[in-house]
Amino acid sequence: MKSISRRTVLRGIGATIALPFLDAMYPAFAAQAIKRSLKPVRTAFLYVPNGIMLKDWNPAGGLGVTPLGAEFPRITAPLVPFRDDVLFLGNLAAVNGRALGDGAGDHARAAAAYLTGVHPKKTQGKDIKLGVSVDQIMARHFDGKMRFASMEFGCEAGLQGGACDSGYSCAYSNSISWRGETTPNPVEVSPRGVFERMFGAVDDDKDPNLRARLAKYRRSILDNTVEEAQRFSSTLGGSDRRKLDEYLQSIRDVEQRIQSAENANKLKVTMDAPEASMPATFDEHSHLMFDLMVLAFQTDMTRVVTNLLALEQSWRNYPEIGIPEAHHGLTHHSGDPEKIEKVVQINAYHLRQFTYLVEKMKNTPDGDGSLLDHSMIVYGSGLGDGNGHLHHDLPTVVAGKANGALKPGRHIRYGDETPITNLYLSVMDIMGLPMEHFGDSTGKLEGLSDL
Repeated sequence: MKSISRRTVLRGIGATIALPFLDAMYPAFAAQAIKRSLKPVRTAFLYVPNGIMLKDWNPAGGLGVTPLGAEFPRITAPLVPFRDDVLFLGNLAAVNGRALGDGAGDHARAAAAYLTGVHPKKTQGKDIKLGVSVDQIMARHFDGKMRFASMEFGCEAGLQGGACDSGYSCAYSNSISWRGETTPNPVEVSPRGVFERMFGAVDDDKDPNLRARLAKYRRSILDNTVEEAQRFSSTLGGSDRRKLDEYLQSIRDVEQRIQSAENANKLKVTMDAPEASMPATFDEHSHLMFDLMVLAFQTDMTRVVTNLLALEQSWRNYPEIGIPEAHHGLTHHSGDPEKIEKVVQINAYHLRQFTYLVEKMKNTPDGDGSLLDHSMIVYGSGLGDGNGHLHHDLPTVVAGKANGALKPGRHIRYGDETPITNLYLSVMDIMGLPMEHFGDSTGKLEGLSDL
């Protein structure tokens, strides 16, 4: 009948490990209503580039609300097992991603306007100007309360200077998160970099002999905390002991997979691998980033994450699914059935990675439910049709129940030109940050909850 602090950590030599949410973190004798109010809501925004083949994305249904059926189109079919955990939103638009007199540059504008609702200044110099993104509005609320006010992940690094799209600075394409009008947040694409930021840096050096000695000395960050974890675990109930054991094993698993990826890369080249080597395949990379995201949410290190799965105009190919051509080039298919089929396969491949995250969060206990029950994960793109550079009917799906504030299992299709920023007003309201206006919003989205 005691309560431990939500911020309690395990401390070992040179390392601290935050704890997941345990039953013992509820105040002793707390009523169920109080416990529900204490459950944090986590929010993430996942971005995929170059639009999506909407014919193979949108579930059945016209304007208004339609219950999700037993079958989904090809791209979203992997979400069928999770139909009761997802909410499809149709007909949302990003008006400020359009030219509005600025000519070409739809890809840069798509990424820039996606979370800001602001039209970017067309420049390839240092005088970039946009607006604060929704994730950073929320991050300001949590600044000083969480270890990280927000975290910005990615699976593809961008160019660090110059123009990336028809006179628009690469800054507009490299990040969907902006802390100020002139300041995009850098995206961390290295799983090792994220891991060390979360759980403590392992000192490194270009000298391979020194690296080997350091690796032997600090073989695992967890090794420094095992003894304390065992002592602490003995004071917990059976359910909390299982949660703690599973969480510690998750950290070790992620660390070992990162090390395996780095070692695999070292075997493929005759020179020393660069620091923080990247995983060899997109699914391995994205899964590692998703696992780190889950750990960050599980320990309440942060409640706000963005994940840029690939860059607008991405020339990445996907040999793991038999597609050697670049993604962006294929999206300008001009009706070629072969190219269209490959775009559908890439879209479906991206969606399967999202399904991995949904399943993992659904299977991660959190308080009296799952991590997915207490989260809202927005997955989508800043373009609808990539071939036509259209900024309406943006593919958007939200996973999770946000502590009961969302009612999934439905497809809601709104009226034409409904700003996607209306969704963000609703998201901020659920997070306890009610706002009257954001970007080009016209009001909160209706129908997200049955309350």
